[in-house]
Formats: sequence, C-alpha cells, structure tokens
Amino acid sequence: MTRNAAPRARAGWALLLLGALAACGPRPEPVLSGLAATARFRNADAASPAQWPDPDWWTRFDAPELDRLMTAAMAGNFDLAAATARVRQADAQLRIAGASLFPTVGVDAGATQARSVASSSLAGRSRNSTRYDATLSASYEVDFWGRIRSLTEAARQNLRASRFDVGTVLLTTEASIANTYFEVLAAREELRVQEQNLAAARRILEVIRQQVNFGTATGLDLAQQETVVAQLQAAIPSLRQTAEQGANALAVLTGQPPSALDLSPDAFDRLRIPTAAPGQPADLLARRPDVQAAEASLAAANADVAAARAALLPAVTLSASGGVQSAMLGTLLRPESQFFSLVAGLAQTIFDGGALRGQVALSRAQAEELLVEYRRAIVTALQDVEDALVALRETTAQEELRAEAAARAQRAYDIAESQLRAGTITLITLLNTQQTLFSARVNLVQARLARLEAAVALFRALGGGWQPQPL
Repeated sequence: MTRNAAPRARAGWALLLLGALAACGPRPEPVLSGLAATARFRNADAASPAQWPDPDWWTRFDAPELDRLMTAAMAGNFDLAAATARVRQADAQLRIAGASLFPTVGVDAGATQARSVASSSLAGRSRNSTRYDATLSASYEVDFWGRIRSLTEAARQNLRASRFDVGTVLLTTEASIANTYFEVLAAREELRVQEQNLAAARRILEVIRQQVNFGTATGLDLAQQETVVAQLQAAIPSLRQTAEQGANALAVLTGQPPSALDLSPDAFDRLRIPTAAPGQPADLLARRPDVQAAEASLAAANADVAAARAALLPAVTLSASGGVQSAMLGTLLRPESQFFSLVAGLAQTIFDGGALRGQVALSRAQAEELLVEYRRAIVTALQDVEDALVALRETTAQEELRAEAAARAQRAYDIAESQLRAGTITLITLLNTQQTLFSARVNLVQARLARLEAAVALFRALGGGWQPQPL
C-alpha cells in the first residue's frame, strides 16, 4: 500500500461509518389510520353503478343563475382567497425549511483605515495605514440523522394539507351558495303560494260577507274567515325578509356588497334534481379533501417527531472561509495575500433541563391527537355519505307524497268552494278544507327544498368532483 493509500482508505471507512450512522437516524412513521375498511355503503343501491360528481356538479340542476353565482364565487369569495394565501405561506415555509439542506454562503469585502501615533517620537508624528480584504465564507450542517430532512418533510406535508384545505373550503363554499340560492327560491315560491292562499281566502271572505247580508251566515263565521286572512297576511313579511337576507348572503359569498348583486332567480318548480351514487368507501376517502388534509397533517406531525428525536443526537457542522488580504489594493490578488480556513465541529447538548426530550414528548402527543382527528375525518366522511343517501331517498318520497296530498287538497277545496256558494255545506267544513289546502301547498314547497338540500349534501359528501392536484 502506498503512502497516500492508507489515509484515503481511512477516509473511505469514515464516510461509510457516517453513512451507516445516518441510516440509523430517526425516520417518520407511516400514516396508518388503524380502522377496518368497509366493503360498501349500507344505504347505497348495490345494483346502481358508481356515479361520482363532476367538478361542476351544480350545473346539473339546470339553474343558469346558480351557474353565474358559482363563477362569481370562484373569483371573489373571501374564504377561498384566504385559503389560497395560506397555501402560499406554506409554500414559503417549505422553501425556508429546505434551504437548510444547502450550504450558507456569504461574501464580505471592505477597506479598513487606521491611524496611530508613535510614542517614541518627540513630535508625536502619526502614521496612517490601510488594509484591503475580501472574504468568501460558507457553513453547512451535515444532516447525518435526518433532522433537516424531517423538518423539510413536515413542511412539505403541511403544504399538502393547506392545498387540501383549499379543496374543503371550495366544497363548503359551493354547497353554501347552492343551499342559500335554493332557500331564496323556496322563500319566493312560498311567498307566491301564500299570496295565492290569501287571494283564495279573500274570495271566501267576500262570499261570507254576502251571506251575512242575506242572513245565511253569522258574525262569528265572518270573524273566523277574517282571522284566516289576517294570519296569511302576517306570514308574508317574514317570507320577504328570508328572501332578501338570502340574496344578501349570496352577495357576500360571491365577494360583493349586497347592493351590487342583481339576482334573477330561476323557476323553483323547474329545477332538476340530479342523481349521484357512491362507489367503494376507499374511493371516497381519496375524493374527500378534508380526509386528505387530516392525513397530510398526521404525516407532518410524524415528521416533526422524527426531527425532535434527531435533535437528541450530535450535530455536525462544517465551515470554510477564504479570501485575500493586503495593505495595498494593487497587491490584493497576489498569491501571498491569500488565506483560508476549514473548520469541522461536533456539538452535543449535555444538559438542557429536559427541553429536547420534552419536545419529543410534545411532538408525539401532537401526532397522537392528529391520528385521532384523522380517524374522525374518515368516520365522519362515511357518515356524511350515509346520511345524505338516507336524506335524498326519504325527501324524494316525501315530496311525492306532499305533491299527491296537495293535489287532493286542491280538488277538495274546489268542491267545497262551489258547495259554499250553493249553500249546501257548513262554513266549518269549508274552513277545514281551506286550511288543509293552504298547509299542503306550503308543505310541498318545503319538501322540495329539503330534497334539493339533500341532493347538495350528497354531492358535497361525495367530494363534489374534487380531485387532488399534483405537488
């Protein structure tokens, strides 16, 4: 073996040893929920194929005004803008954390002028001196134990979580706009129905007044019908209030002042009720941004645990500096003006009062909390779908029954009104028939609103067509 071979061999063995030590460093734990996967949704139709929502799922309601509101919200919603800003913050944090994987390099150049007085000189003569220097320095922490890599991974997972949070805010905004818009339509439709009921009640009131004049009806009959008219009139202002406040809420959801929104509602009874059907529960979890955000947050916490454990181990740093220094600017670049230094350091905390181990315990406890939240997100997502399937099924049946009840009540009321004019039924019979019709009309509007909201809930529970974006 030659004279230089032995040092090179020792250096090689040292590098291998350091590599082995680095491999023994802490690693983030994998993200596992520990929950048993279910095979199917209990309330889904097993014979129906999966029909996941499209990203623009709201267009299937055939409501052009709703489409316009959604477009405006994508550009002006405040919650979406804030969530997008948080993504940029997380991206900047990732760049900050990842910068520690690279050396820090700096340059320093300057000129120093000094003046000194010779003590042996009777005249006290002074002497001026000038020194020129330029220094390039670099420092680097060798990430043997993976602490910096774990911190970078935590920042990367936090960035993923913030992007998934944008998806959650997007779905929430879309569902809020759809539900609020349908509530406005329902309030205006109920207002229209109430005005029809009021017109019918006033017709009956005129008939009773005529009968009172002819002596075939009493003052009590007249007072009862006047009460019905007054109650119908009293319900109208609250319906107008609901419609106006709903329009104001839509303006805020689209990022506009209420006075700037010109709302042209669609016909409530012409809206389509689109259908959707879930596939496998495992597919749902990949389509729900809130579940993905919880998973990314747990992965970030696991990386923080690995970084805290790595902080217990020694830190190795390398630093180097070099440059030129001379008393004359003209000789600054000569070889004799050059200097350099190379320093390697090993730092290990001996006593810190338990701060580092406390940080490990804190990171582990935070990871345990996020594991619980991850499980909660999974179970809640499955519950949302089950609840939405039940709600859509039952509200569909309810609307059909309400429509049939309203049709029968209308036929009964038409017969009763004709018989009242002919004087062949009592007023009590008419009042009962009238109240049944008025309630049936209102109940039908509310049943249709409930079905629309159930459809929106199902689209939201299925992820609303959201798809994860590659990082």
